[in-house]
Amino acid sequence: MIIWSDMEFGQLPFVFLLISNIHSGHTDERPKVKVSIKPDQHVFRGERVTLRCDIDGEGVTSWKYSWYKDGSNSVFSELQEHTFSSVTESDAGKYSCYGAERGGSRTSHISDEVTLTVSDKLRAVLSVSPQKWLTEGDPVTLICEVKGSSTGWTFSWYTDTVSSDCSDHYELLSDSSRGAGGNYTVSSAALNHTGVYVCRAERGKPVYYTWYSKTQPLWVTGVSPPVSLIISSNRTQHFTSVSLSLSCEDQSNSDRWRVRRYTDNQQLENCSSSLRGSQTGSKCTINSTITSDTGVYWCQSESGENYHPVNITVHIGVILESPAHPVTEGDSLTLRCLYDHSTPPNLQADFYKDGSLIQNQTTEMIISTVSKSHEGFYYCKHPERGESPKSWISVTASSRSSRSDGLNPMIIGVTAGLSAAFLFVFLLVLLWRYRNNKDSVNVPTELTYAECELKSAKKQNKSKGYKGKTTESSDIMYTGL
Repeated sequence: MIIWSDMEFGQLPFVFLLISNIHSGHTDERPKVKVSIKPDQHVFRGERVTLRCDIDGEGVTSWKYSWYKDGSNSVFSELQEHTFSSVTESDAGKYSCYGAERGGSRTSHISDEVTLTVSDKLRAVLSVSPQKWLTEGDPVTLICEVKGSSTGWTFSWYTDTVSSDCSDHYELLSDSSRGAGGNYTVSSAALNHTGVYVCRAERGKPVYYTWYSKTQPLWVTGVSPPVSLIISSNRTQHFTSVSLSLSCEDQSNSDRWRVRRYTDNQQLENCSSSLRGSQTGSKCTINSTITSDTGVYWCQSESGENYHPVNITVHIGVILESPAHPVTEGDSLTLRCLYDHSTPPNLQADFYKDGSLIQNQTTEMIISTVSKSHEGFYYCKHPERGESPKSWISVTASSRSSRSDGLNPMIIGVTAGLSAAFLFVFLLVLLWRYRNNKDSVNVPTELTYAECELKSAKKQNKSKGYKGKTTESSDIMYTGL
C-alpha cells in the first residue's frame, strides 16, 4: 500500500502532466514559458499589477493557461494576463504558469516561479547635492528617489508654503520636468530659490502616487537681497527665556513681507505662535524663547518669494556671540563666548573654526582684517560650562570690489549716454548755423566799407627800366565787406 503525503498530493497534477508528456514523446519539444510582472516585481499597496504568461511554442494558435500561486495545485486564473486592480499584501507570493493547447495534445513547460512583493504605500525620498546652504550663483540639484524600486517612475517637485490656516500647501514648480529622471537641477541658484521643497513619484495607469517626501530646505544667500531680516540683538545664537524681535525691512519700508521659519523638527510655520508672541505686519516678536524656536528664519513676500535666510539657535548654557549677517572683507570681526548664568556673561574660552582650535583661553577673539579664508563654522568651548552650538560666518566681497566688478558696465552706459547727448547738441548747432547761413544769402545786408591801400611793387617798376629812387603810387580803394 502506497501512502501519499499532503505535499505529494499537491504535486500530483504536475506528476500526471509529466507522465503524459513523456508518454506522448514531447518531453524535449515542449515550449518554454516566461512569466512577467508589470509594473515591477516589487509593488505597493493600491497599485494596479498585471501577471503575464508568454509561451514561445510555434504552430499553436490557442493556449489554455493555468496560473498557480505558492506551489498550490489550485488554478486561480486561466487568462494569459491576470490583473490585480488594487493589489494588497495578501496578493504577494510566488507565481508560475503553464499552457496546454486547446483542442490539441501539446503542453508547455511549467514556468519558473516569479515572486511578487507588496509593501505598504511608499514615501519618496528627497535629498540635495552638494549642500542646502548656497551662495547666489552656485549650482544645486534636488534628487528624488523611490527606495527599493526604480522601474517606471516619473517625478515632480513642489514648494511647501504656509497657508492662511497654517496648514502646508504644495505648489508644483512651474519648470518641474516630470521626467523619468529623479533630478531637478538649478545651474545658478538665485536668491528667490530659498525655500522648502518636497517631491513625489508616480507610475502606471491609472496613476499610482507615492506619499510626498519629507521636506528639504534650500537656503541661498547673496550680497544685495531686496529685503533684509533684522534681528534685535544682531546675533544668531540666543539664550532661552529672552525676548527676540525680528523684522523684514526693504527700501520702501513696506509691510508686504512676513517672517517665516523652518524649525529643526522640519516644520514650516509662521514666525511665532500666538501663545508666546505675535506677528504684526513685517515684524515678529517672540516673548520668551525656548529651544524649539531654533531654526532658519527668512522673509516671504505676498507672492510667496523667499529671501535672506538666517539660522537662529536657542540654546541652554554657552552660546557664541557672532554677527547675524555676512561680514565684509577688510572689516574686523569679534567673537565672544557667553554664559547665561555668569556676570559678566563673557567666558574665558577656547575658539574653534571648522573643528580646529584657533585661539585659547580668551574672553574674545578678534580678527582685525577679515578675508574670504575666514569663512567657516565657529564655536567656543569652556572646560566646565561646555561648548556652544556652531555658527556659520559668511564673508562677502568689499564694496570696493563690488564696485569694481560693476564698474565697466556702468562706465559703458554713462559713456554711451554722454556720447548720444553730445551728438544731439552737435547736430543742433550745425542745424542752427545752416539756417543762419541760408538767411544771410536771401536777405540783403548793409555794406561796410574798408580802406585798402594799393602799392605798386618795385619789381613792376624794374621791369620798365627805371633806376634809382622809385616813386610808389598810392591809390585808395573801397570795398564792401
